Amino acid sequence: MPSTPSPTATTPSSALGRVLRSRWLLALGFAAAHAWVISLAVSWSYTIFGDVTLYEWWARHGLTGGQWPVLDYDWVYPALALAPVGFPAFLTQDQSQVMIGSWEASGYQIVWTAVIVVLNAIATVVLVRRTPHGLVAAWWWLAFLVALGPIWVGRLDGVVAPFILVALVLASERPALATAIATAGAWIKIAPGAVVVAIAATRHRLRDLLRDVIVPGAVVSVVVVGLALLGGAGTRALSVFGEQGARTLQAESVAATWFSVLRLADPSVRIEYNDVIFTYEVQGSAARQVASALDWLLPVAVVAIAALTWWCARRRPDHSTDLMLLGAAAQLLALIVFNKVGSPQFIAWIGPPLAAAIALAGPGTRRLWWPPAVGVLVTAYATWLIYPMAYGEFLGGDPAMVAVGALRNLALVVLLAGAVWRIVQLGLRDPARIVAAPARS
Repeated sequence: MPSTPSPTATTPSSALGRVLRSRWLLALGFAAAHAWVISLAVSWSYTIFGDVTLYEWWARHGLTGGQWPVLDYDWVYPALALAPVGFPAFLTQDQSQVMIGSWEASGYQIVWTAVIVVLNAIATVVLVRRTPHGLVAAWWWLAFLVALGPIWVGRLDGVVAPFILVALVLASERPALATAIATAGAWIKIAPGAVVVAIAATRHRLRDLLRDVIVPGAVVSVVVVGLALLGGAGTRALSVFGEQGARTLQAESVAATWFSVLRLADPSVRIEYNDVIFTYEVQGSAARQVASALDWLLPVAVVAIAALTWWCARRRPDHSTDLMLLGAAAQLLALIVFNKVGSPQFIAWIGPPLAAAIALAGPGTRRLWWPPAVGVLVTAYATWLIYPMAYGEFLGGDPAMVAVGALRNLALVVLLAGAVWRIVQLGLRDPARIVAAPARS
C-alpha cells in the first residue's frame, strides 16, 4: 500500500506557494527585475533614452531660456507631463555626464530612471497591500515588465503605467480617489483616461457618477488647466488634442500591418523617417486615408465600449468590479488597435489591467483572466523583439521580423475582441450559472 503523507508533509506545490507568498522574496524579485531591465536600457543607450534626451532638452530650455512646452508653445503631451519632464532637471541643475559602463549618462537620465523605479515600487506596494491576491499579481506584473524589455524605462508611458495600476486597484473601494489618480495620469499622457471611462461606465446612479467620477475628475482637471493658464498657456493648455492630426500611419501600428506585409511583395510600399516628429511612417495615399479613418474610428470605439460596459453593468451590478476591469482593458487595447500611432511603449498600458484583474477579479471569473494574462506576456515579448532588438530588420522588411510584427498586432486585436466578448458574456449570462463576484461599487 502506498504511504499516506502526514498532514505536516510539505508538497512541492505548497512549498512553492509559500515561497511566492514571501514579501521579502518579492522585494528581491522587484530589485532583480528592474536591475535587469535598466541594464538592458543602458546597453541600448540612445535607442531607449532618445526620448529622455528630448525631455531633458525641453526642461533645460525652460530653465535657462524661460520657454516651456505648453506655457510658451504647443506640445505633443498634456500639460501635467511638465511635472515628470521638469522634475529631473530641477534636481540636476548642471549637465554633467556620468560614465556607466560604455554609456555616458546625464544626471537627468539617472534621476528619470530613479523616478520610474520609485513609481513602480509604489504601484507594487499598493497592489500587494490592497488586494487579496496581490502577491501573485505582483509577480505577474514583474514578469510583464521584464517581457516588455527596456522601452518603458525611457518613455512617459513608464510614468503613467503605475498610475493606471494604482487607479484600477483602488477603483472598487475608493473610486473617487482612483478617478483623481487616473485623471492626473491622463494629464501626463492620455491613456489613463480609459480608467476614468471604465469607472464611469459602472456607476449605476447619477449621484454615484457625480461623487465618484465627475467631481474628482473635474477638480484635478481644473487644477491642472488653472496652473497652466496661470503660467501663460492660454489655449495651449489644450493643444495636445490637435497635435496628432497631420500624422500618417506609424510603421509598427496595428493598422499598418497590411502595408508592412504587402511591402514584402510590393517594393512601392515605402516606410520613411519623419524628421519632424522623429518616427517612421508608411507613405502613400492609401496609408493617409487609413490614418484619417482612424481619427474618427478611435473615439467611436471608445464610446461604443463604454456604452457596452454601462449596459452590461446595469444588467449585472454583482459583477461591477469584473466589468470595470474588462472595460478598462478593452478601452486601453482600443487606444492601441485603433491608433495610427503605434509606438512600442504603448504596450505598457495593457499590463496594469491584467495585474489588477489577477488580484481583484471575482472567484467566478478569475480563471478567465489567465489566458489573456499569458497572451499579454507573449505580446510584450514580441514587442521587445521588434523594438529595440530588431527594429532595423523590421523597417528593412526582414520577413521574419515582419511576421513577428504582424502576429503581435493580430494578438492585440484578439485580446481586444476577447475583452469585448467577456463583457458581453458577463452581461448576458444567467446569474444562476455563474458564481457572483462580491459587488464593490
